[in-house]
Amino acid sequence: MPKSMLPLKSLVCTFALLFSTLPAALNAQETPKPQQAGQKIITSHAIAMHGEIKYPADFKHFEYASPKAIKGGTLRDFALGTFDSLNPFVTKGTPASDLGLIYETLLTSSHDEPFTMYGQVAEKIEYPEDRSWIIFHINPKARFHDGKPITPEDVIFTFNTLMEKGAPFYAYYYADVAKVEALDKSRVKFTFKNAENRELALIVGQLPVLPQHFWKDKNFEQAALEIPLGSGAYKIASFDPGRSITYERVKDYWGKDLPVNVGHYNYDRIHIDYYRDDTVAVEALKAGQYDFRVERIARVWHSSYDIPAVKRGELVKRELRDYSPRGIQAFILNLRRSPFDNIKFREALNYAFDFEWSNRNLFHDSYTRNNSFFFNSDLASSGLPEGRELEILKPFKDQLPPSVFTTPYTNPKTDGTGNNRDNLRKAQQLLKEGGFTLKDGKLIDPKTKKPVVIEYLAQDPSSERIVNPYIQNLKRLGIEGTLRMVDSSQYVNRVQSYDFDITTLVLGQSQSPGNEQRDFWSSDAADKQGSRNYSGIKNPVVDQLVEMVINAPDRAELVARTRALDRVLLHHHYVVPQYAFVYHRLIYWDKFGYPEIAPKYDPTFATGLMTWWIDPEKERRLAKQSAAKTKAE
Repeated sequence: MPKSMLPLKSLVCTFALLFSTLPAALNAQETPKPQQAGQKIITSHAIAMHGEIKYPADFKHFEYASPKAIKGGTLRDFALGTFDSLNPFVTKGTPASDLGLIYETLLTSSHDEPFTMYGQVAEKIEYPEDRSWIIFHINPKARFHDGKPITPEDVIFTFNTLMEKGAPFYAYYYADVAKVEALDKSRVKFTFKNAENRELALIVGQLPVLPQHFWKDKNFEQAALEIPLGSGAYKIASFDPGRSITYERVKDYWGKDLPVNVGHYNYDRIHIDYYRDDTVAVEALKAGQYDFRVERIARVWHSSYDIPAVKRGELVKRELRDYSPRGIQAFILNLRRSPFDNIKFREALNYAFDFEWSNRNLFHDSYTRNNSFFFNSDLASSGLPEGRELEILKPFKDQLPPSVFTTPYTNPKTDGTGNNRDNLRKAQQLLKEGGFTLKDGKLIDPKTKKPVVIEYLAQDPSSERIVNPYIQNLKRLGIEGTLRMVDSSQYVNRVQSYDFDITTLVLGQSQSPGNEQRDFWSSDAADKQGSRNYSGIKNPVVDQLVEMVINAPDRAELVARTRALDRVLLHHHYVVPQYAFVYHRLIYWDKFGYPEIAPKYDPTFATGLMTWWIDPEKERRLAKQSAAKTKAE
C-alpha cells in the first residue's frame, strides 16, 4: 500500500542490513557551540542512527526517485475488510487504509540507508553529541491544507494529545521524552530523560504534525468519519464508509519541491476499494478493477494467475528480493489465559505444528520456517550465545530456562508426509512434564482441573487450510481445538482487547529496533489495551533486555543486545513460529513507469510504489487491448 501508518517504526521504517561505523554526522554541517565539556552542537539537514548520512545538504532527490516522473492518472488500490473511522491515532474503530498520505512528519526516512531521517516539516535540526535533546526548525513554507502555517504549538499539541489520548503505542514509544517546548515562532525543542536513548532524537522526528486549530473543539479519542485536516501530499476527496476511499493530490502542496519528495506522489488520485476477502480481491484484480497487488498466498500465486492477460504481458508477475527484517509471523498464544501460561504447554504446541507438511501441500515448498523474532537480519540469534551476547545473558542465568545456554533454538521438523508421530510423542512428554494428564482421551489442565479447550480466532477464510490440520494434530494430544471465523471489525476489537486464545499475527521489525520494543514485550504493555504485547508477556528479564536494546550506544552493541532479547523470547516459547518468504510477489497491470533503482528497504513491499507513475502510453495501450477483447467477446 502507498504509505504505512504513523509512526510505527517497525512498519514504516525498514532499514538496510549493512551499516557504517563512520561518525553519525559526517555529512552534517557541524557548528561548535558551548554546552557541556567536550560537547558540540550539530546543525544538520539530517540525522543517522549509526554511521554516515548518505545524502549531503544540497542533494536534489533520493536515488530511487526520478525527477522525470510523470504526474497524473489514478492509482486504483485495494484493501480488505472495512473501515468506520478516519482517525488512525486511537484504538477505537477501524481506520481507513493509507491515512498517512494526508499527514507530514517533522522528519522522513530514506529507504536506501539503515536508519537516517531527513528534514520534512523541519527544514533543519540541532542536537548535541550525546543527543540529550533536539531542536526542530520548522520550514516557513510548511502549511496545512487550509493554508495556515505549521507552528511549534502544533507540534507540542500533537505530542501531548498522542501521549494522553492516542493509542498506547505512543506512550511507550516516546516514554523517555521529558519536555517539549517552543523556543520561538519557528523552533521546537524536545528534551529527553535518558541521554543513552540515542534513537529518541530520530523517532520524535517521525511525529505526524496535527493542526491544533482543527482538533481543539473535537473529541480526539473517538472514531470519527469527519474528514481530518492534514498537511501532506494528498487529502481525502471522498469516501463511502466501509466500501471505498479516494485521495487526491494537493495542487498547491507546500512540500512538493522538497528533495525528499521529488519524484514521489505522482498520482493525481489514489482510489481504494474494499473487498470482504482475498478470494474476491484476486478476482477483482484479474477483472481489471484495481491495478496493483502484493500476493501473500503461495497457492494463489502459483495457480490463480494462469490467465491470458498474464501470458500476454498485460498483467505482470514479478518477484523482488526482500532485504528488510521480516520480524515473525506466528501463532500468537495468549499467556493471560490458562494453560498458555505453562511453558511446557506452549512448547508442546510447537511440536504439534507440522510446517513441512503445510509447506509441501499448501505452499509449493516456497516458504522457510521462521526461527527468529528478527528474521532475515543480522539481529537474529543463532547457535549458542557467545562473546558479547553471552556476557549480556550471564547475569540473568538463574532467571532463564537452562536451554538458553545449552541448546540452540530450533523448530521441530518432520519429513513432510503428514506422519508427525515422533513430534507428537515429544509433545506428550512435554505436557506430562508440565503437569498435564489425560482423562477419557481429554487433556486436563493442572491449574483449572478441566479439559483443555482452545479457540483459534481468524478473519481470513484462507487460514482454514492451515489451521484445520493443526487442530487435528492437537486433538491427537487430547486438546479440543475450534476455529472461530469473525468479520474484520470484530477481529480487530477482540485482538486489541486480548479476547482470544490463539491467532495469527505478523510482528514486524526494523533493522534498528528501539523504543517500540516496549510496546511489543514489556510487562507494563501487557495490561494496556491496544498495545502490541499480544501474548501478554510479563518477564523481568525481557523488560531489562528491552531497555538495554533501547539504550544501545552503537551498532555492535545493538546487535548483541537484540540477539540476546531474541534468544530469550524464543526459549520461552511465547509463540509458535510459522513461516517467512524473502521475496515480494508483485502482480500489477502494465500501466506503470518506475525509476531504474528500486528502494530495496521501502516499507511498501520494496517496490517504491509512491515513486512509480502512470505511463499514459501504456495506459492507452491497455485500454485499447481491453476494448478489443470486449469487442471480440
